[in-house]
Amino acid sequence: MVDSASNTENLIQIEIFPRRLLSPETAQELLVELSKIEGITRAFVQGPRLPVTVPYGPATGQVVNHKFSDTIRIGETDISLAVIVGRIRLEVLNSEIRDNIREVCERLLPMGLEFREGLFLPTRQTVSDYAKRGPGADPTVLGLTDPKGKVGNRICTLNPAE
Repeated sequence: MVDSASNTENLIQIEIFPRRLLSPETAQELLVELSKIEGITRAFVQGPRLPVTVPYGPATGQVVNHKFSDTIRIGETDISLAVIVGRIRLEVLNSEIRDNIREVCERLLPMGLEFREGLFLPTRQTVSDYAKRGPGADPTVLGLTDPKGKVGNRICTLNPAE
């Protein structure tokens, strides 16, 4: 069996951390531009959760109509935002791709951003991955499990493998 960590040794992980939360329009524009860059192997969008219904209080159970709760379109895929985009973590093949991503981010995010390189996405199967997907999980979705999400509805694949 091939260890998934050995496949990701040479990959670079970066984090894009804008100085403010992104509106759905800005997030869509940024994600569309990033999806055009060849060499991004995994992407993870993180931010405060957007509740679908009011969890407690007098309006318990009513639908929340939040201005950031929107559906964005990346390529031919519609994605219903479950979070307000606060940071984006990417895994890329080399430093040339990293430089292209930085250029796109600086052009589209005038409010400024922090651009970090490090280890942000797990390279081995986590307990949550094992519980949600079993022992033979696809290595491209490792660490992308939402522990609070229902099985199978929290990962959107833009370029699914044929």
